[in-house]
Amino acid sequence: MKPLDPRLLRYSAAARGYLAVTVALGLAATGLILIQASLLARLLAGAATGTGLTVLAGALVALVGVLVVRAAASYGGEVTALRAAAAVKSQLRRRLVDHALRLGPSWLARHRPGEVTTLATRGLDGLDAYFARYLPQLVLACLVPFAVLIRVAFADWISAVVIGVTLPLIPVFAILVGLHTKTVTQRQWRLLARLGGHFLDVVEGLPTLKLFGRGKPQAEVIGAVTEEYRATTMSTLRVAFLSGFVLELAAALATALVAVEVGLRLLAGHMSYQTALLVLLLTPEAYLPLRAVGAQFHASTEGAAAARDVFEILDTPVPASATPNTQVPGRRVCLRGDIITLSGVSLAYPGRDRQALSAVNLTIRPGDRITLAGPSGAGKSSLLALLLRFAEPTGGRIEVGGVDLTSIPVGEWRRQISWVPQQPYLFTTSVAANIALGQPEASPQAIARAAEAAGAAEFIEHLPAGYATEVGERGLRLSSGQRQQIALARAFLRDAPLLLLDEPTAHLDAVSALQLEEAIATLRADRTLIQVTHSQNQTRDIGRLFTLDHGTLRQASSPCLAPPPALLAATP
Repeated sequence: MKPLDPRLLRYSAAARGYLAVTVALGLAATGLILIQASLLARLLAGAATGTGLTVLAGALVALVGVLVVRAAASYGGEVTALRAAAAVKSQLRRRLVDHALRLGPSWLARHRPGEVTTLATRGLDGLDAYFARYLPQLVLACLVPFAVLIRVAFADWISAVVIGVTLPLIPVFAILVGLHTKTVTQRQWRLLARLGGHFLDVVEGLPTLKLFGRGKPQAEVIGAVTEEYRATTMSTLRVAFLSGFVLELAAALATALVAVEVGLRLLAGHMSYQTALLVLLLTPEAYLPLRAVGAQFHASTEGAAAARDVFEILDTPVPASATPNTQVPGRRVCLRGDIITLSGVSLAYPGRDRQALSAVNLTIRPGDRITLAGPSGAGKSSLLALLLRFAEPTGGRIEVGGVDLTSIPVGEWRRQISWVPQQPYLFTTSVAANIALGQPEASPQAIARAAEAAGAAEFIEHLPAGYATEVGERGLRLSSGQRQQIALARAFLRDAPLLLLDEPTAHLDAVSALQLEEAIATLRADRTLIQVTHSQNQTRDIGRLFTLDHGTLRQASSPCLAPPPALLAATP
C-alpha cells in the first residue's frame, strides 16, 4: 500500500476542507511540542538550581496553557479527521452504488452481490482508521522530526547529527515490515469479502437449502472459511505486534545512543543542564511520530485495501447504453406514441462463445401485445435487458421514434417502463408501500384497485394488518406467487406506457394465473405489453407471438385476441 493513496483524495472532494483543518492542527501541534519541551527544560533546570517558584511561575502557567492547547489541537484534529472519513465513505458509497447500477445486472451477475455489499459496508468502514489516525499521524511524521532536528541543532549540533543519522532507520524498518503486511492484509480482506458474500448467499437461499437437506454442508463451508479468516487475522496481528516491537526497539536504541553521548558531555562540563534536558526531552519526540505512523499503518490497511477494490469497480467502463450522448434537440420520445424499432440487433456477453441474440428485427408499436416464447437460455430475458438498457447491443441499432436509444437519458427512458422480473424484490415494509414503490403519491384507493387488477386483493385482505402488513426481508413472509402478484400490482399502479413481464404466471396457481391473464388482456389500449414465457402453451396468446431459439427471433402464427371489457379503467 502506498503511504498516501492519491485516488482517495481525488474521490473525496467533500473531505478536503476537513483534511486542510487536520493538517493545520498538525502544524500547530508541532510548534506546541517544541514550546512544551523548552518550557519543561527551563522549569526542571530552574528547580534543580534552586530558582524560586515566583520566578518560574510564568513558565509554569505557560506550560499548563501549552498542554491544554495541545490536547485541544489533538482532539480537534481527530474530530475533523473522522468527519473527513465520514464524508469520504458517504461519497464513495454513493459513487459505488450509482456505478454498480449503471453497470447493470449483467455485471452484477459476474460479481457476487454479497461481496459488493461487504465492500460497501464493512470494507469502507475501515477508512475511519485511515483518515482519523493514520493520515494525521502521517502529517506529524513528516513535520515533527524535521522541526525537532532543527531545534536540537540550534541547541546542540552533535546531538542533532546523531538524531539525523539514526532517524532514517525507523522508516526503513517500517517499509520492510510493510511489504509483508501488505500481502497478509490483502489476503485477510479477500477472505472477509468471501465470507460475507458467501454468508449472505446462504442466508438468502436458506429455505431452499433446508428443503433439499443441504444446510449442513453449507454450514461446514462457512466454518472452513471462518477458520481460514481467523488464522489469517491472527497472522496479521502477529505481524503488527512484531513490527511494533521492531520499531520500538530501533527508537529505544537510537534514544539511548543520544542519551549516552549527552550524559558523557554533561559530566565533562561541555553542556549545560538545561540544554541537556531540552535534547533529552525532544529526542523521543523525533522518533515517536515515525513509530506511531508505522503502528497506524497496520490499522488502516484493511480500509485502504477495500478502497482499492472500490476504485477497481469505479474504473470499470460503463456500457454506452448507460452513458447517453447528447439528446436530439427539441425531440423527446414518448412510448405512448413512438415506435420502437430493433434493426439487426445482436448481443454477446463477455466470456461466452455463443451470442445471446442474433440479428433480431422487431417493430413495437404503441398498444402492441407481444408474447415472446422459448426455452430457458433462448434469449428472452436478454431482449428485455436491451429494452431496459441493462445491456448494450453488440451489433445493430435500436431506435425510438427515429431517435437512437443511446441518445435518450437512461432515467427518462426507464420512467416510461414498468418491469416485473422473474424474481421480484420486495422491501421490508408494508404491502401498500411495496405496491406504491414506483408511485409513492398514490392514494390507498388506487393501491387497492391495482391489487385487485393483479388478483392480489383477496389474500392481502386476509393478512393480519391488511395492506399495512409488513412483508419481511425480500417478502419472505409471503409465498412466491403472492410476491409475484404484489410486483404485478406495483407495475399496474405505475401505469407506464411500456410493460415488460418476465414469466408473470410462473409462480401462480391455475386460477390465479387465469385471473392475471384476463387482467393483462384488458390493459388500456395505449399501454404496450411485452410478455415472456417458456412456452406458448403456458399462457393465452396476446397479440403477436414470437419464438426465440438460440438468440434467433421468429414470428409464429397466433390469433389476435379481442380484449374483454377494460377491467382496469379505474386504474390511474
